[in-house]
Amino acid sequence: MKILIVEDDFVARRALKEVLSPYGECDVVVDGQEAIQAFQLAWEEKTPYDLICMDIMMPHVDGQESLRRIREIEKEMGIKGSDEVRVIMISALDDPKTVIDAFYRGGATSYIVKPIQKKALIQEIRAFGLIP
Repeated sequence: MKILIVEDDFVARRALKEVLSPYGECDVVVDGQEAIQAFQLAWEEKTPYDLICMDIMMPHVDGQESLRRIREIEKEMGIKGSDEVRVIMISALDDPKTVIDAFYRGGATSYIVKPIQKKALIQEIRAFGLIP
């Protein structure tokens, strides 16, 4: 499995990488703009990501906007449905508006509230069918 971790906080990045690296190759970027670039580059190299774990609140381009752009790129390439990259949005915010934006406007696959619980994260990935 190929994983992209998008997180501006060093400690959170490190924790996510520690949890996810046993399950696949992890690339790490620090903001939404880098996430979009990494996503495009992976497709150009024919090694697309299976999973993106993306923080919502980041500088430059936030997670919501980054996810919208990634979904637009997928549409332009004719990728849809179960072929889309699985995206877990991660945030300290647990308010309904943020959750609705992530799912319905952004096209998130899942949403996890910080602090991230390893068991819950792995359970989500397992539910996607990416790990046994």
